[in-house]
Amino acid sequence: MARVDSWLWAVRVYKTRSLATDACKGGHVRVNDKPAKPAQEVRPGDRVTVRSPGWDRVFEVVEPITKRVGAPVAAKAYVDHSPERPAYLSAPMARRDRGAGRPTKKDRREIDELRGRR
Repeated sequence: MARVDSWLWAVRVYKTRSLATDACKGGHVRVNDKPAKPAQEVRPGDRVTVRSPGWDRVFEVVEPITKRVGAPVAAKAYVDHSPERPAYLSAPMARRDRGAGRPTKKDRREIDELRGRR
Protein backbone atom coordinates (compact mmCIF):
# COMPACT_ATOMS: atom_id res chain seq x y z
CA MET A 1 0.00 0.00 0.00
CA ALA A 2 1.09 3.55 -0.66
CA ARG A 3 -0.18 7.03 0.11
CA VAL A 4 -2.03 8.56 -2.81
CA ASP A 5 0.13 11.71 -2.85
CA SER A 6 3.40 9.76 -2.93
CA TRP A 7 1.99 7.38 -5.56
CA LEU A 8 1.00 10.28 -7.83
CA TRP A 9 4.50 11.71 -7.43
CA ALA A 10 6.18 8.32 -7.97
CA VAL A 11 4.33 7.62 -11.24
CA ARG A 12 5.17 11.13 -12.47
CA VAL A 13 1.69 12.67 -12.57
CA TYR A 14 3.06 15.58 -10.50
CA LYS A 15 6.61 16.94 -10.52
CA THR A 16 6.86 17.22 -6.75
CA ARG A 17 5.22 15.48 -3.85
CA SER A 18 4.12 18.80 -2.40
CA LEU A 19 2.21 19.55 -5.63
CA ALA A 20 0.49 16.17 -5.31
CA THR A 21 -0.34 16.89 -1.67
CA ASP A 22 -1.75 20.32 -2.54
CA ALA A 23 -3.87 18.77 -5.32
CA CYS A 24 -5.32 16.28 -2.84
CA LYS A 25 -6.05 19.01 -0.30
CA GLY A 26 -7.64 21.14 -3.02
CA GLY A 27 -10.08 18.40 -4.02
CA HIS A 28 -8.53 17.67 -7.43
CA VAL A 29 -7.84 14.00 -6.68
CA ARG A 30 -10.44 11.28 -6.18
CA VAL A 31 -9.94 7.61 -5.34
CA ASN A 32 -12.79 5.30 -6.37
CA ASP A 33 -15.01 8.37 -6.98
CA LYS A 34 -14.53 9.72 -3.44
CA PRO A 35 -12.45 12.80 -2.52
CA ALA A 36 -8.97 11.75 -1.43
CA LYS A 37 -6.88 13.12 1.41
CA PRO A 38 -3.10 13.05 0.86
CA ALA A 39 -2.54 10.17 3.32
CA GLN A 40 -5.21 7.89 1.85
CA GLU A 41 -3.86 4.47 0.93
CA VAL A 42 -4.12 3.15 -2.64
CA ARG A 43 -4.19 -0.55 -3.48
CA PRO A 44 -4.02 -2.45 -6.76
CA GLY A 45 -7.32 -2.07 -8.59
CA ASP A 46 -8.17 1.40 -7.22
CA ARG A 47 -9.18 4.08 -9.74
CA VAL A 48 -7.51 7.44 -9.20
CA THR A 49 -9.00 10.46 -10.97
CA VAL A 50 -6.90 13.62 -11.28
CA ARG A 51 -8.54 16.85 -12.41
CA SER A 52 -6.23 18.79 -14.69
CA PRO A 53 -7.08 22.09 -16.37
CA GLY A 54 -9.40 21.16 -19.22
CA TRP A 55 -9.71 17.40 -18.71
CA ASP A 56 -9.76 14.63 -16.13
CA ARG A 57 -7.11 11.90 -16.12
CA VAL A 58 -8.16 8.45 -14.87
CA PHE A 59 -5.62 5.87 -13.69
CA GLU A 60 -6.02 2.33 -12.41
CA VAL A 61 -3.40 1.36 -9.83
CA VAL A 62 -1.46 -1.76 -10.84
CA GLU A 63 1.42 -1.42 -8.40
CA PRO A 64 1.43 0.92 -5.37
CA ILE A 65 5.00 2.26 -5.57
CA THR A 66 6.32 4.89 -3.16
CA LYS A 67 9.73 5.71 -4.62
CA ARG A 68 10.14 7.79 -7.76
CA VAL A 69 11.40 5.60 -10.58
CA GLY A 70 12.20 6.02 -14.25
CA ALA A 71 9.40 6.80 -16.68
CA PRO A 72 9.28 3.32 -18.32
CA VAL A 73 9.03 1.64 -14.90
CA ALA A 74 6.47 4.19 -13.67
CA ALA A 75 4.28 3.55 -16.73
CA LYS A 76 3.97 -0.10 -15.67
CA ALA A 77 2.57 0.91 -12.26
CA TYR A 78 -0.77 2.10 -13.71
CA VAL A 79 -3.23 1.67 -16.56
CA ASP A 80 -4.34 4.94 -18.12
CA HIS A 81 -8.11 5.08 -18.75
CA SER A 82 -8.12 8.81 -19.56
CA PRO A 83 -10.15 10.11 -22.50
CA GLU A 84 -8.27 11.66 -25.39
CA ARG A 85 -6.58 14.97 -24.63
CA PRO A 86 -8.71 17.79 -26.09
CA ALA A 87 -7.28 19.39 -29.21
CA TYR A 88 -7.35 22.88 -27.72
CA LEU A 89 -4.83 21.77 -25.06
CA SER A 90 -2.43 20.58 -27.76
CA ALA A 91 -2.27 23.87 -29.65
CA PRO A 92 0.88 24.55 -31.68
CA MET A 93 3.50 26.63 -29.95
CA ALA A 94 4.34 30.05 -31.32
CA ARG A 95 8.02 30.21 -32.27
CA ARG A 96 10.08 33.36 -32.64
CA ASP A 97 13.50 33.76 -34.13
CA ARG A 98 16.29 34.15 -31.62
CA GLY A 99 17.11 37.82 -31.14
CA ALA A 100 13.81 38.99 -32.66
CA GLY A 101 13.10 41.00 -29.54
CA ARG A 102 9.89 41.53 -27.68
CA PRO A 103 6.67 40.73 -29.60
CA THR A 104 4.72 43.68 -30.95
CA LYS A 105 1.05 44.11 -30.20
CA LYS A 106 0.21 42.55 -33.58
CA ASP A 107 2.53 39.60 -32.85
CA ARG A 108 0.89 39.12 -29.44
CA ARG A 109 -2.58 39.02 -31.04
CA GLU A 110 -1.40 36.38 -33.53
CA ILE A 111 0.14 34.31 -30.74
CA ASP A 112 -3.08 34.52 -28.70
CA GLU A 113 -5.09 33.46 -31.76
CA LEU A 114 -2.83 30.46 -32.27
CA ARG A 115 -3.33 29.41 -28.68
CA GLY A 116 -7.10 29.79 -28.99
CA ARG A 117 -7.46 32.61 -26.51
CA ARG A 118 -9.57 34.79 -28.75
